Amino acid sequence: MKLSLIAPCGMDCGICYAHLREKNSCPGCRLFNADEPISIASCKIRNCELVKAGKVKYCFECSNYPCKRLKALDKRYRTKYNMSEIENLEFIKENGIRKFVRNEKARWTCPECGGTICVHKGSCSSCGKKK
Repeated sequence: MKLSLIAPCGMDCGICYAHLREKNSCPGCRLFNADEPISIASCKIRNCELVKAGKVKYCFECSNYPCKRLKALDKRYRTKYNMSEIENLEFIKENGIRKFVRNEKARWTCPECGGTICVHKGSCSSCGKKK
């Protein structure tokens, strides 16, 4: 799991369906280019002025944290996927990005085959085993 796969909003792009799929795999919010997937190009959080200008690396560094966009995203992920970007950001803020990445690896690694469990599907992207 790479540090560059942790988005400004606290999403671990390494467990995202768009990143895990084989065809047209998304590189993650921090590693995009002109040919980026539409989900990154249209992301209001990724396109926030402070993020784009490099003034904040993570949303918790912003004076408007948590903004309404982040709250809405967090609510959707809590409801649909049992995961919270705001909790992720709070963990990073308190414990650092390296510890967060270690915890994510443990949390989202399939115990059956060692593959990555997809947050959106709730199953391993390698063997298909449900979380």
